[in-house]
Amino acid sequence: MNNSKFNIAEAKKHFSEIIHRVSYGKERITITKRGKPLAMLVPTPVESGLDHPSYTKGWLENDDPFFKIVNQIVKNRKKHLARIFKSKKG
Repeated sequence: MNNSKFNIAEAKKHFSEIIHRVSYGKERITITKRGKPLAMLVPTPVESGLDHPSYTKGWLENDDPFFKIVNQIVKNRKKHLARIFKSKKG
């Protein structure tokens, strides 16, 4: 797992990117102030087998249409392309 350091001003400026790197890149980020460690961002552990709503037990039957819909949404999100917003000025 990679460890990176950002001073607090850089961390505020690039917060979204840092969170993305921690959660999806499984990177540890140390936030510093005047060169001294202030905080560390680390990815949260994922409990195996509990990462999909279809594993929820007790309130829906296994053949409930809800699970087909959720599976379709998840499948479509994997194909999702990010939108690029253009400035109205240009």
